Amino acid sequence: MDQKADPEMKGWLSKWTNYIKGYQRRWFVLSNGFLSYYRDESPKASKLSFRGRRLRRTRSENQAEMAHTCRGNISLHGAMIHTEDSCTFVISNGGTQTFHLRAANEVERQRWVTALELAKSNAIRAMESDEEDEIVLDDQSQSQEAELQNILKNLSARLEDLQTCNDLIVKHGSALQRSLSELETIDTATDVPSKIKAVNERATLFRITSATVINACQDYLLLAQSQGRKWQKMLQHERDQRQRLEEVVEQLARQHSHLEQAAKDHQTPRTSMPQVSPSDEDEDNEFYDAQSDQSHSENQQNFIIKIPMGHRRTSSAASLGSQGADNGPRDSQDEASGSSSDVENSETKVLVISSGTNAEAGTSQSKKEVGESSSKKDSSKAGTSSSSPSGTVSPPAVIRKRRTRVPDKPNYPLNLWSIMKNCIGKDLSKIPLPVNFCEPLSMLQRVTESYEYSDILTKAASCSDPCEQMAYVAAFTISIYASTSNRTGKPFNPLLGETFECDRMADLGWRAISEQVSHHPPMAAQYCEGRGWRVFQEVTVTSKFRGKYFQIIPLGTSHLEFDSSGNHYTWRNVTTTVHNIIVGKLWVDQHGDTDIINHKDGIKCHLKYIPYSYFTRDCQRKVKGCVMDKDENVKWIVTGTWDDKVEIAPVTSVEGDSNNPVYRTGPYIVAWQRRQPLPESEKYYNFTELASQLNEEEDGVAPTDSRLRPDQRLMESQRWDEANTEKVRLEEKQRAVRRKREAEAEAASAAGQSYPPYEPIWFKKEKEPWTGQICHIYNGNYWVCKEKQQWDVCPDIFGTP
Repeated sequence: MDQKADPEMKGWLSKWTNYIKGYQRRWFVLSNGFLSYYRDESPKASKLSFRGRRLRRTRSENQAEMAHTCRGNISLHGAMIHTEDSCTFVISNGGTQTFHLRAANEVERQRWVTALELAKSNAIRAMESDEEDEIVLDDQSQSQEAELQNILKNLSARLEDLQTCNDLIVKHGSALQRSLSELETIDTATDVPSKIKAVNERATLFRITSATVINACQDYLLLAQSQGRKWQKMLQHERDQRQRLEEVVEQLARQHSHLEQAAKDHQTPRTSMPQVSPSDEDEDNEFYDAQSDQSHSENQQNFIIKIPMGHRRTSSAASLGSQGADNGPRDSQDEASGSSSDVENSETKVLVISSGTNAEAGTSQSKKEVGESSSKKDSSKAGTSSSSPSGTVSPPAVIRKRRTRVPDKPNYPLNLWSIMKNCIGKDLSKIPLPVNFCEPLSMLQRVTESYEYSDILTKAASCSDPCEQMAYVAAFTISIYASTSNRTGKPFNPLLGETFECDRMADLGWRAISEQVSHHPPMAAQYCEGRGWRVFQEVTVTSKFRGKYFQIIPLGTSHLEFDSSGNHYTWRNVTTTVHNIIVGKLWVDQHGDTDIINHKDGIKCHLKYIPYSYFTRDCQRKVKGCVMDKDENVKWIVTGTWDDKVEIAPVTSVEGDSNNPVYRTGPYIVAWQRRQPLPESEKYYNFTELASQLNEEEDGVAPTDSRLRPDQRLMESQRWDEANTEKVRLEEKQRAVRRKREAEAEAASAAGQSYPPYEPIWFKKEKEPWTGQICHIYNGNYWVCKEKQQWDVCPDIFGTP
């Protein structure tokens, strides 16, 4: 509010203080919609300010001191002003704060009442004015700050009054006690009336003082309560402002996303000149690429791959220098780069790749490869193969007809930030979240979804060249991220002992069994067998929430074996980052380095997942790598994007000297191509056809199977409120079982007995011979028990609601 428009008024008035002091003369100032009072007009005469009596100050310093010695104030907005008699009037603020004032005469009283009414009208008008007016906001902010200071001073004054009353009650109490003592020691009856009179007088003073203390305490309590409500309103106002700010930021983020998408849609075709990403500050992250958005077959490909050399702890936790050594879990991860390899030496090897073949040859070869993959896929779907990849599996005679989608995701609005703000810096795998942030799949099912493109492994099993086989294995490790580009829902954390089987041998040529083998830390073990290959792995991750994004850092190792060649491969997945947690549309990126190692003959493949960058002109989500033999000679090139396709090419010749070699490649072969999403898949969690079938109900599965998990089934059925209730019940049931085991372990320890730790049912800890690691290996009993329907070894983890 503009002070010039305010009917400012200053003057002396008498204010009722308490029953002891009665009306006291105070200096009142009406300004900015507040009526404030002071002990004196000038702080030089203030009895409270000892500093004001000693120091000589300028006029501006005196004004500051005057504001500092304010004894109290009352806001006129919403205040009631009424007169009692010719000289007395009352100002009340909702019954919580009241000023009883008395002027010198009736004329003076009327001047004050008129000025107060006008100031009240201006205060109400200012409160109803446009909140976006910057001048009004500044004045309101200043008045609120002054009001806060005045409130603190008022509370201090009330405390001083309480201290004064306390001193008086101590004084009169002591006098009353002395009178009573004298009454007990009188010698003559003539002194009794005078002594009794003195006792009565002092008792009356004590009673009056006690009543004054009670009134002062009530005044202080009322003032504290009224100001407490006012502070709550101010706090609520700040919260509302923050919410509006978040909404504005979210709207800006959406507009930015739309503009970015529009810019991509209208982006001009890139030329074949080499491009450098300006966002790559580290030399190890620089990739120069001559590819266009169409195909490798349309342009010659020239790019550079930089591979970290020296002693390196690879993604398989095995040293390149000494394979088979168990380095155990890494103590740290590079969260910025998401690297799956801990490089101890900054030395890098630079590989210059150049395509030396014509486009026509590459095109024909690519088409040939796609045709071969399609025919093999159709053959596997028809179930023509009657033999198992390892000679132990017999597919069912009839191929089951499965569903192609799940029910639509209901619209349950929920503020993600309201929950995630309390998770900053924590491991998300240990934080219970409502189903609103999940998808109706467990982590065990999500891991099984990695075999959607298992036909790549079937193709690799038929390769006679181990380096070509490695290239196909690399393509498979990239394909597991295909569905993550638009899948932002969190899978359910499996309960301890939860399992999931997926038998698709009849149509897809593989079957898998997974089990949650540990709860803290969360760890799952999986075994999958296909036609000529088998994969087993431990799935354990660490995840950290950083406010705007959170990262999922894999720690487990994957193993792949081929029956015909006996080759044994290991690798570790790269870091996954989910962006725009606070505002904007969630999106996922994969980034980091990983090494795939063939422990039989020392062949390795280094892959680099390039982080997403707004500034590069190259295509996003790119992956580049090379296959090297045991002597580190480059044999195959791997390139593509992890959300679309991967192409591989053999190295046909090497030009240049040994320090600066240039590798010429043959025609590129499409090793993997992503299947297009189903129509309207965004309505049902962006599931692929395989993902939609994973949670489909099936007879004969173990009672611990994820398909039987009630909260997950309720969520899929669009009953999210019931799913949240059931999820809490299951988590509490699991905690109760854990507490029971801990109590039994403590009792056994106190008795000097050993207590057996939890043991998985379908996996057991063994030493893996190729790497020397201790990991969970499938014991081979699940499918036998399923055939006999013997599930007595399974615990009751879901219970009955």
